[in-house]
Amino acid sequence: MTEAKIQRFRQLGLITVAAVYCLILIAGAVRATGSGMGCPDWPTCFGQWIPPTSESQLPANYQQIYADRGYAETEFNATKTWIEYTNRLVGVLIGILIFLTMLSSRHFRREDSMVFTLSVFAFFAVVFQGWLGSRVVASNLNPGMITLHMLLAQLIVAVLIWAVMRSQRQVISGKGMDNLPKSFKTVLTVVMVMTVIQLVMGTQVREAIDIIARSDDTRSAWIEQLPLIFLVHRSFSSLILFSNLWLVWQVCKHIAAPHPMRRFAIGLAGLIVSTILIGVIMDRLHIPAFFQPFHLWFASLILGVQITIYLFLRYGLQQHDKMPNQTAPIKEPLTVGM
Repeated sequence: MTEAKIQRFRQLGLITVAAVYCLILIAGAVRATGSGMGCPDWPTCFGQWIPPTSESQLPANYQQIYADRGYAETEFNATKTWIEYTNRLVGVLIGILIFLTMLSSRHFRREDSMVFTLSVFAFFAVVFQGWLGSRVVASNLNPGMITLHMLLAQLIVAVLIWAVMRSQRQVISGKGMDNLPKSFKTVLTVVMVMTVIQLVMGTQVREAIDIIARSDDTRSAWIEQLPLIFLVHRSFSSLILFSNLWLVWQVCKHIAAPHPMRRFAIGLAGLIVSTILIGVIMDRLHIPAFFQPFHLWFASLILGVQITIYLFLRYGLQQHDKMPNQTAPIKEPLTVGM
């Protein structure tokens, strides 16, 4: 397998990861603006492949037509329609990118079949995600379906990161890895589980907000009506903060500055602090719609960075163990981006 083919796979993989994160942000905007039913049918939008820009382009009785089909809240709103349509277009783009990534991964079948397996899994997960998106629309935005849709997106991006990191495990440097505390890997694993739990609790809070918003449009009263899980979610953020900062401190203390793992650790600290600040703003300003998608987006990026650091550690330690028997030095690690 040539270096050019390896580089092509990594580049496609990283572009696809970035596209998935863009989709997570757009999906958050769809939910925050109430645009989920901007296109009341699927895969078309108001029966058209290119959605209308004004109500005059629709039949006079279009609301009754969609009400008879079981769709609620179908009053046309051009802004909401095009927000949802953009969400769908990005989803199609991701489908194309991940298909190309899977094709590019075939070159790894002999040398490292796991890269190919992960890429194939990600492709079929995206296909399932597309089908699940149609079910979300058909369910009239059932909160549980929306949460499942979001969690599957987190799984897809995690698998893609794993595939990209796996493809370059031979060039990930193990320098300084053995200096990290023995407990570092265990703590990092626990912190990743905590982040997933926090994400799930956040989606539960979001579901509660959706339910409250349907009967009360006074934002200033929403927080008071939220269930106990909101208080748990808010308090749990302190534990998330300090545990992640401990990880960042250990990486900065033991890993040399040129290593990408150190840069990811610093980025992790920035994301953690930013996410908590956005959470405080949402609490104080009565959950403004503008900040809601960024809160979820930053939380998703945190999990992705944690996974990347974990894989740097895993493959870096493997290379460190091999060093005594190597006759050639390990190349400098490539920079892996989100």
